[in-house]
Amino acid sequence: MVNQIFYNHVTAQCGGFEIKRELAPGEEAQNRPDIVARVFRTKLLALKKKLVEDKIFGEVAAFVYVVEFKKRGLPHAHILLIMKPGSKMNYTDDFDKFVSAEIPPVTNVSLRTAVLKHMMHGPCGHLDPDRQCMQHKSSKGRCKYAYPKQFAASTTNSSDGYPVYRRRKTGDSAKTRGEQLDNRWVIPYNPYLLDLFDCQLNVEVCSTIQAVKYLYKYVYKGHDKISFNIVAGDAVQVVDEIQQYQSGRWVSLIEVMWRIHGFDLFEIHPPVMPLPIHLPGMQAIQLRPHENLSRVVSNEKRIRTPLTEFFRINNDNEHKTTERYLYSQFTEHYRWDKTERTWFKRRNKLLVIARLVFVSPSEGERYFLRLLLNHVKSPKSFEDLKTVNGHCCSTYPEAALELRLIEEDNMVDLCPTEACNVQMSSALRRLFANVLIFCQPKDPVNLWDKYYTALSEDFRREHPNDAYTVRALTVQKFEQHLEAMGKSLHTFGLAHLSETQDIVLRRTRDITDALNAPIPEECVKCRSSLNPEQQQAFDTIV
Repeated sequence: MVNQIFYNHVTAQCGGFEIKRELAPGEEAQNRPDIVARVFRTKLLALKKKLVEDKIFGEVAAFVYVVEFKKRGLPHAHILLIMKPGSKMNYTDDFDKFVSAEIPPVTNVSLRTAVLKHMMHGPCGHLDPDRQCMQHKSSKGRCKYAYPKQFAASTTNSSDGYPVYRRRKTGDSAKTRGEQLDNRWVIPYNPYLLDLFDCQLNVEVCSTIQAVKYLYKYVYKGHDKISFNIVAGDAVQVVDEIQQYQSGRWVSLIEVMWRIHGFDLFEIHPPVMPLPIHLPGMQAIQLRPHENLSRVVSNEKRIRTPLTEFFRINNDNEHKTTERYLYSQFTEHYRWDKTERTWFKRRNKLLVIARLVFVSPSEGERYFLRLLLNHVKSPKSFEDLKTVNGHCCSTYPEAALELRLIEEDNMVDLCPTEACNVQMSSALRRLFANVLIFCQPKDPVNLWDKYYTALSEDFRREHPNDAYTVRALTVQKFEQHLEAMGKSLHTFGLAHLSETQDIVLRRTRDITDALNAPIPEECVKCRSSLNPEQQQAFDTIV
């Protein structure tokens, strides 16, 4: 678990002198977005060098940064640093060595000037109730960022994962934006970086998982979007909601120049490669609008995936090498070529972290396939994954059980047994559907046969001499619970239960609800006003 992350926020005020130096007489910065973009990128690369290569905070194990452009066009970067174990800060006294939240003394003229210019929040609250941070929907009449902060004699940890930084009551204050502001209004900063870059540069230390979760969501949140519509003046027009609705985002001139120059919008180190997991013949295939589906599916190269090629490489290497790797270890020794759609032996020592895509336990076979890929080295095929001690298991859960990756869960059986004593049949059917979806029993068919009597008790009382109807109604109601959670009888190998049902009894809940819906009288009468084409369509549908 990573217990220390630095979070750096760099805004576009950096490089003001460099930008002005390049402007022509009478020219303003907004007239030269190309210069602003290039200067910001230069500053960003210089900051990254200080953090990663010069190690001003210590050894960096991994980092990620994302460049964002606000509506006014000013770019800034969100940077996350994950430190190596020897460079992690474990005590609050260490925080003060790198992060400050106080106004510097008057003897340090350059740093004090930079703090007062870039790192003072507000004024807001009662000093300026109309400030933007007060207008947020979650602010409730208070500053969105909780300024002014409380004075603190020393730095301490807090429950939200961010330290309460030292803000001593020194009596020092300075006039900023028309108000006298003291240490309570200072945004946390690193003195060395702020003095060097002379820009708004926020540095935070995060030490709990709550902050880590928020920061990663914030970094990857994407650009701001808005839904809007265009309404004409006083002229009466036909309302067309589809035509009125628009979804878009503002692209500033600086972002345009950034993209034209081909500058990176983000960077991750070390790179992370997501590895797909799919059942045989269930891989995702990219299809262009003009392509024929059958030709694409029959193209051997187009249907290759990292997983199928992982099996092929293991087959080829069976007698060539004794090296055996897990699927998640493969990227350390092989690289994936997107053009050729295959793996090649890695010649460099570039570290690429592999991440198997998340699979919910409710997905059944695919979930257990992922479990096996995490524990079985160098499998040669899907069937080979299910082979344990020379015996090919019928399912992936069975193979996982044979390898003792999971244990036989008696609770799957005990839960319905206990519920049968206290629950009605309708509640039992709902519980049984949840057991199948979330507990993944080894043998759903056997479990169904065992509890069928309890599941069908209410229908047996209504139809005591009609076992066929009782079975059909029980299956129908049970299937409706599965459908409500996005599953079906086929998912759990129970499709045979509905094969002999009458078509009326096999209606889904949506069809049943639609057929039982009352039809207004005016809808019945309007059939007489249908034109021939409408009448033909109506007759065909009915």
